[in-house]
Amino acid sequence: MPEPYEPLEAPPDTPSDRPVDLAATGTATLEGGPRGRPWRRLTLPRLRLSLAARRAAAGGAAPGGGPAPGSRGLWSDAWHDLRRNPVFVVSALVILFLVTIAVWPQLIADGNPYQGNLAKAQDGPAPGHPFGFDLQGRDVYTRTVYGARASITVGICATAGAALLGSVLGGLAGFFGGWWDSLLSRIADVFFGIPILLGGLVFLSVVTSGSVWPVVGFIVLLGWPQISRIARGSVVTVKQQDYVLAARTLGAGNGRMLLRHIAPNAVAPVIVVATIALGTYIALEATLSFLGVGLKPPTVSWGIDISSASTQIRNAPHMLLWPAAALSITVLAFIMLGDAVRDALDPKLR
Repeated sequence: MPEPYEPLEAPPDTPSDRPVDLAATGTATLEGGPRGRPWRRLTLPRLRLSLAARRAAAGGAAPGGGPAPGSRGLWSDAWHDLRRNPVFVVSALVILFLVTIAVWPQLIADGNPYQGNLAKAQDGPAPGHPFGFDLQGRDVYTRTVYGARASITVGICATAGAALLGSVLGGLAGFFGGWWDSLLSRIADVFFGIPILLGGLVFLSVVTSGSVWPVVGFIVLLGWPQISRIARGSVVTVKQQDYVLAARTLGAGNGRMLLRHIAPNAVAPVIVVATIALGTYIALEATLSFLGVGLKPPTVSWGIDISSASTQIRNAPHMLLWPAAALSITVLAFIMLGDAVRDALDPKLR
């Protein structure tokens, strides 16, 4: 019995010998039909990917690795929107100023944050000392400026550690699934069940060092599960996209798919959550230092200064006002930056 064929009419403006894009027609063609017309075979023994599918497998990139001509990627669109967002501009300038004084506090404060004069204890503002003096006669302005270093260091290092650990574990769990995903989810549930303040009181109360690194380690220990869940959900969504399936069909390995196709398209939610979490971690460090289990003297910290000034709020409110205001502005700036980045990276909010 002959194989089932049926004639396929060629378009009037297309030569019969022109190759047909199988991805567009969904059929395989044979030449030599009656009157020179091609045949259409009813069975599909082989699937061929079109050039468009191959470009999709490369993440929409044009030959040479760049973006497709006439198109603009997610990051280009996000940067285009961020530059025109006043919330982003203001918050970015505030953060840039805070990071600058954290690295080089002597640019705007030439005093010594540890040197005090008991004769001026709790005195108000004076020439050369606009914020007044604390309980030990130390300049509140100088200590407020130097306090940014510890808070910014804890926030950046803790966020980087939690984001890196959570992204790697969550990304691998979302990509491979199976028992690895189940194990990670159960471990994350255990850490989610630990109240962060109670965990800080228990964990840091046995640490004798008053430096920033025990606080950073504690925040990373309890902060990675949140970012891990975000990374896992993002990877699960991205790996179902057509360009990832096309890359797998073309024979791309797991490493190439993770690094070239999945990670660049799944990292946006992680960046948004990490940016907002950075401000939260700074506030958490100040809270732990206020309770006496975070940073300890002689480290200069806003939380330590707020704790020492809380008992003298009626007699010398300036001791509490300025470090608390600096802490509030810093946390607000990072949260506003995170909101602006979220609006720019989330297509649903465009």
